Amino acid sequence: MQSGTAPGMWPRFKAKFIGDRAFYKMALILVIPVIVQNTVTNFVNLLDNVMVGSLGTAHMSGVSIANHLMFVFNLSIFGALSGAGIYGAQLAGAKDWSGFRETLRFRLYVSIAITGLAAIIFTTWPVQLLSLYLAGEGNPADSAAMLDYGIRYLRIMLWGLVPFALSQSYSSALREAGETVLPMRATIIAVFVNLFFNYVLIFGKLGFPAMGVEGAALGTVISRVAELLVVAVVAHRNLDRFPFLQGLYRSARIGKNLARNIMVKGMPLFVNEFLWSSGMATMTQILSTTGLAVVGALNIAYTFTNLFGVFFFSFGTAVAILVGQSLGAGDEELAKAQVWKLMFFAVSIASVLGVILAITAGWITQIYNTEVEVRRLAAAFMQATAFCMPFQAIANCSYFAIRSGGKTLLTMAFDSIYVWAVCVPYTYALVAFTGLGIEAIYPLSQVVHPLKAILGLVMVSSGRWARNLVSDHVQTSA
Repeated sequence: MQSGTAPGMWPRFKAKFIGDRAFYKMALILVIPVIVQNTVTNFVNLLDNVMVGSLGTAHMSGVSIANHLMFVFNLSIFGALSGAGIYGAQLAGAKDWSGFRETLRFRLYVSIAITGLAAIIFTTWPVQLLSLYLAGEGNPADSAAMLDYGIRYLRIMLWGLVPFALSQSYSSALREAGETVLPMRATIIAVFVNLFFNYVLIFGKLGFPAMGVEGAALGTVISRVAELLVVAVVAHRNLDRFPFLQGLYRSARIGKNLARNIMVKGMPLFVNEFLWSSGMATMTQILSTTGLAVVGALNIAYTFTNLFGVFFFSFGTAVAILVGQSLGAGDEELAKAQVWKLMFFAVSIASVLGVILAITAGWITQIYNTEVEVRRLAAAFMQATAFCMPFQAIANCSYFAIRSGGKTLLTMAFDSIYVWAVCVPYTYALVAFTGLGIEAIYPLSQVVHPLKAILGLVMVSSGRWARNLVSDHVQTSA
């Protein structure tokens, strides 16, 4: 009986999980620019990290904890834009550029509002927020130095909030319209601007003063202004390619129904990204209480795992765009089929990258000018994360599939509520009640990823997430 059924397994597997050449060409056209963009960004972040780290562990850790706060802001912007992005992708699929223009206006408004709120928080309570990460065992003088460097860095980084928010508004709209190359070019230019100014301002080259961590922050701010100028100026000079930019600023109009729908779908996504990013920052804070050396080690580990993760996390963009456009065009079955093929591709890549990271973790930490203990812990953290990369790829594709169909409350439950209901309490329990060392706690904290992957597979398999959200809007516009 087994010999009779086995030959039929491969065709079924291939039909479900492997696409044809045209499908992969379409997906890679979308994904490769995003991969290049994010890889260059993360690689330059790595170089920045190494440059700051060469100043000393306190400098590197101070910048790291400040960037945890910036991470929450960045993800909040991403979440705020996501609601408009759901409708933007589907309206692009339906070729409704008038409605698409209104989604871009919505992005601009909401991103400015969030930026103002973030600026108030970061200027009012910087010491209190940064001090949360410095409660671990260690030299009090080191803790004070980390706090000082973190505050210096954060104060200058505040000037980059507005250009970052605006450039993300433009870039997200362009990607959903199918244009991924321009945002990629803008980001690549920005990261090399960042690399140049960080080098000359951190170390005082080419006649510039040596500003240390403040030079790193100023270089980042300059790069964010450059990114905004490139993406906005080039896009507005090509109105024939981007018709949704015509008359963008001639009116402030956003249709009531569309605005209400975006708010209904978008508010859970904004809350989700805020809660998810703050949850991840909280988990880092909990782990950091095990010792000041852990702060530096986590910074190094996150830098490299983010660099490796770019290659499979970027497939979330392909899921959001391809599946969203298929749903907007009314082809729900095609959308469901695309998710499985993209997910299998992402998992395959994540598995290979996980093996490479696990093998090279001990070697790559040697580029840092920091204590042996910090490097040893960083390598152990990276090896634990490497094992979970395929599960993270599944969860990531599941997240974007559920989101593309407008199931934002389910998306929120799957993502941020999972973090706060499972990950944060579990991590806290490991640190507070087990008496284990960080070498055992960190790998145990990663077992939340396989569980989340299983939940994602169940949700995607149900198919209930696949819905066309814009058919009524398109009919009204017509």
